[in-house]
Amino acid sequence: MKITFLAFFLLFAFMSSQPLLGDAEASFDQVVDTLGKKLRADANYYILPVLPIHKCGPYGKCRSSGSSLALASLEKSCPLDVVVVDKYQGLPITFTPVNPKKGVIRVSTDLNIKFTSRPTCLHHSTVWRLDRYNVYKRQWFVTTGGVVGNPGLETINNWFKIGKYGDAYKLMFCPSVVQSFKHVCKDVGIFVDENGNKRLALSDVPLKVKFQQA
Repeated sequence: MKITFLAFFLLFAFMSSQPLLGDAEASFDQVVDTLGKKLRADANYYILPVLPIHKCGPYGKCRSSGSSLALASLEKSCPLDVVVVDKYQGLPITFTPVNPKKGVIRVSTDLNIKFTSRPTCLHHSTVWRLDRYNVYKRQWFVTTGGVVGNPGLETINNWFKIGKYGDAYKLMFCPSVVQSFKHVCKDVGIFVDENGNKRLALSDVPLKVKFQQA
């Protein structure tokens, strides 16, 4: 009887010391925009690279002379690739967390990123995904043509994360929607190609960004 009680006590103590999945998720900080408001899954935002020429005013609005993200047809006509464009307001974007019931966006959680502008490639979506490895440029580029939701091996390249980076944020490709699957895990930075295009690509140097509501 004493042995049974001791085993039960140890099991209860072990279970009490383990954080529940909901508690662990709740511990992740909420991502905020340039006004300090929480990023929400039902709102549109601009992703603004924090570059030397980029400054935000006292009311959270940022100069149009800065940089933002857009779509471009580079090595192929479709799907379009994600690029940084200077002196451009950018295209609005939505974030969809892996759990669609969660209304706010938190750091280090899997999410889909989608341009909300009307797609010019009729048979390809504007959802971000990691393209196949470019052996010539030795880079993993961020392109479009992904799908929202449906986490699994087939959609592993569609999942990104937002991480804290100093006084701002960074984008990451390090999906955890499939725990047993080994994949590349790196920050998203900028790769400048031979034509001067600033392409989003996996990098050891993360691109520092902020989020402004569209």
